[in-house]
Amino acid sequence: MSSTATTALSPLYPNVKLVPRLNTERGGADHGWLKTFHTFSFASYWDPRYMSFGNLRVINEDRVEPSEGFGTHGHREMEIFSYVVSGELEHKDSMGNLEILKRGNVQLTSAGTGILHSEYNRNNKSVVHFLQIWAEPHTRGLKPKYFTRHFTDEEKTNKLVTVVAPIGSKGVDEEREGSGPAPVQSNVTLKSTILSPGKSVEHIFSAPASGETQRKGYVHVIQTSGYNTKAAKGNRVRVNGGLELSEGDGAFAWGAAGDKLQIENVGSTPAEVLVFDME
Repeated sequence: MSSTATTALSPLYPNVKLVPRLNTERGGADHGWLKTFHTFSFASYWDPRYMSFGNLRVINEDRVEPSEGFGTHGHREMEIFSYVVSGELEHKDSMGNLEILKRGNVQLTSAGTGILHSEYNRNNKSVVHFLQIWAEPHTRGLKPKYFTRHFTDEEKTNKLVTVVAPIGSKGVDEEREGSGPAPVQSNVTLKSTILSPGKSVEHIFSAPASGETQRKGYVHVIQTSGYNTKAAKGNRVRVNGGLELSEGDGAFAWGAAGDKLQIENVGSTPAEVLVFDME
């Protein structure tokens, strides 16, 4: 993924480069029990242009039908987090964890040397809508760990709240169920906001990795008003005064330390947006 995009998409901060990733361009499939979108190559969707972005490997936006789910399967050497938008998601794993996750929950599994887990929608009436995100760890061979956090809509309304952050960062608690961001063994930060019409938030890029001049970012507008495989519609935001995104759309971003991503709701309904910052 090249950072040689036009600065016309970012007039407020022309040093920031933006490349849109539109809803219609995402991979995905309708399996009946599962409706899924893939920002990056995953399962049967493969595109060499979209294998990863920095240490971010997977952003899947999933909807699982009632009484369906992902059976027991294994992972290793990957940081896996689930962001629940609506419904109920049962997580069960080989570490002995069994939990029903609901809206506002962020669950993080540091797979380390290896775990087995399953994810099911045990509710027999409602679909569960969640994002499954994978990041490559900065250290291999770690002991598997499990964390959950909860963030209310009120906390996220018109504020950009850090929900996942690297272990060792300020405010990161390594307790299984603590306050603040979920700790991740990767140099990636995830922030979330629910923006009211006319409101905006700003993300300031962290310092780039040693030897690099830019930091990477990614903006994703969650598809909160319903499953849609066509041109994005519904909630609408504008990034850095130029690029407009609707539900299911995203944007790759590059910026130096101190550069900004401004996200403004230019629609008529609240928009739920994720912002990633990574090496």
